[in-house]
Amino acid sequence: MNRREFLKYTGLGVASLGVLGAGAVPAAAADSKPVRLTILHTNDMHSRIEPFPENAAQWAGMGGMARRAALIEQVRRQESNVLLLDSGDIWQGTPYFNFFQGELEYKLMSQMAYDASTLGNHDFDNGLEGLQKQLPHATFPFLIANYDFTDTLLAGKFQPYKVFEKQGIRVGVFGLGIEMAGLVADKNFGATKYLDPVAAANAMVAKLRGAEKCDLVICLSHLGYKYESAKIDDRKLAAQVSGIDLILGGHTHTFLEAPDSVASPNGQATLINQVGWSGINLGRLDYSFERGHRRPTVAATAVLPITAA
Repeated sequence: MNRREFLKYTGLGVASLGVLGAGAVPAAAADSKPVRLTILHTNDMHSRIEPFPENAAQWAGMGGMARRAALIEQVRRQESNVLLLDSGDIWQGTPYFNFFQGELEYKLMSQMAYDASTLGNHDFDNGLEGLQKQLPHATFPFLIANYDFTDTLLAGKFQPYKVFEKQGIRVGVFGLGIEMAGLVADKNFGATKYLDPVAAANAMVAKLRGAEKCDLVICLSHLGYKYESAKIDDRKLAAQVSGIDLILGGHTHTFLEAPDSVASPNGQATLINQVGWSGINLGRLDYSFERGHRRPTVAATAVLPITAA
């Protein structure tokens, strides 16, 4: 489904989705209507501020933060409950990063009112000092549960998770980062400790499902979608950890036409999504929560290409 068709479809296609019913809703039944939650997400933006040039060999004319901002605003006008999330590698790849060192990316994402992001390996390209310098330009939190910054100058700057409440629905979001040793120069991450992502995810799920009483649990992952080796990835994580509803991935620049589904140890499905790189796509998932039955239903999904049309 292309962007134009999806926006027309979500006008909001009550008849198409069949979850809100048709026609007027009696006042007595208003409280029993399902709650709809829209998740918008990006990954691996790599400092792509402007669209790709029209003469580019690939992705010609696609992307651009101004276009993305317009599309996000359009969705927000249509939907009451929206979360905008990112899965890391915001930096590196264009002269904008070379010149502004990440300041512009954070300011533009803040203007788009991102709700949260996690950290990718390229977000350490200017070292801990460079990351610390740019953090004040971000009005959204960076969530990371498996990096320990205790012995670094970034101690206390990040949180493992955040809970968002939308119309009574509690959404727990946590972040996981890739192992940086061998991938990032040692001097760029310093004394940052990498913690086992499976153990960290299990701890986050226990906290979010337990004390935080979350109805939906989302992992912002920069582990990568799938590796043939034993290296941990989003699919392996989903197969080893119960209680994650959705993994929004990054790092491998994977273009998924629709979310992948992996059975977790308790038999429930965990969805995995990733939408390429350089901000040429915006991912969208719409959930429906029935009153009195908090297990969400996925009402619709789409990959929305960022184009001039």
